[in-house]
Amino acid sequence: MDHNVYLLATDPKNSCRDVIHSRDTALKIRVFCLDNEKFTVNENEIQLFGYADHKLYAFETINIVAEDALDVVGAIQWYADYIGVPEMEILPDDPRHGQDIAM
Repeated sequence: MDHNVYLLATDPKNSCRDVIHSRDTALKIRVFCLDNEKFTVNENEIQLFGYADHKLYAFETINIVAEDALDVVGAIQWYADYIGVPEMEILPDDPRHGQDIAM
């Protein structure tokens, strides 16, 4: 199995606006800190959620292509390790009550 390498683009004005990039594919994932900002799903993208260290994150792909879809979870796991919470629970649905998510 190939080992993907990921890079992180950060917004110096907003620490919650990271973008995970795959070095070798077109995969890009935008990170949202749901405790600090609103999140509206894009129905054409994949959304997953992460819960760690008492914080809730949303992860949404950017212009996803079919061949990159299987790498989304691996990229989120890499990000969790990077931010120091390797035990992050990755969820398929928004755990906040009453949220509608496009899958």
